[in-house]
Amino acid sequence: MPPDPSPSRSTPPRAVLLDIEGTTIPVSFVHDVLFPYARAALPALLREHADDPQVRAAIAEVTRLAPGVDPLTQLEAWMDRDEKIAPLKTLQGIAWAQGYRTGRLSARMYPDVLPALRTWSAAGIRLAVYSSGSVAAQKLIYGHTDEGDVTALFDGFYDLAMGGKRAAASYAHIMAQAGWVAADVLFLSDVVAELDAAAQAGLRTCQIARSEDGTVAGTTHRVAATFGEVSHMFGLPVAA
Repeated sequence: MPPDPSPSRSTPPRAVLLDIEGTTIPVSFVHDVLFPYARAALPALLREHADDPQVRAAIAEVTRLAPGVDPLTQLEAWMDRDEKIAPLKTLQGIAWAQGYRTGRLSARMYPDVLPALRTWSAAGIRLAVYSSGSVAAQKLIYGHTDEGDVTALFDGFYDLAMGGKRAAASYAHIMAQAGWVAADVLFLSDVVAELDAAAQAGLRTCQIARSEDGTVAGTTHRVAATFGEVSHMFGLPVAA
């Protein structure tokens, strides 16, 4: 486990920025539940809600990015490659909203996550989410968990409007928008490239390596298997 090189970081973080997939929610929920649901729902969504301003704007952006290609065909191709493309994420979010609203979707979180988040929040630690999924999709996930609506735990939700998750500038944008000092913020993710970018922007970092997801632990960031380990590692309050 690499040490935290900054002597000023002996104090606990004042804020925690969280990835979703592979960090707070199993990859299997996203890939085996959410993605197939959106894929099945998109044809009817494009057909029946074409006049919806948000859908119309997303389709226009798809056409701009892939001129001459049928929008649904392009969206399916992006899904096949798991591309992080804004109009795709927008339309997936709309499809998921329908699923959550009808009760067909409910998010399963790792069992160690909510106890830790509640303990951190109660202690005054600020919490926020940064995911390639749209802000609307993020709020749907945390608004419809197996333990109910937990969105009140978070001070902010950030998506690709901040920039790509592998770009240091994106984390700087989030710090500016949240009014946070980078050195006070801990970023948790399962993806080393995202952690690299956050570290370049001055954030503290920790890779979450979940055995269920088969995450391969890197060697350039501190690594934890659970949020309880994160608490011990960074001096955060430990859930009872």
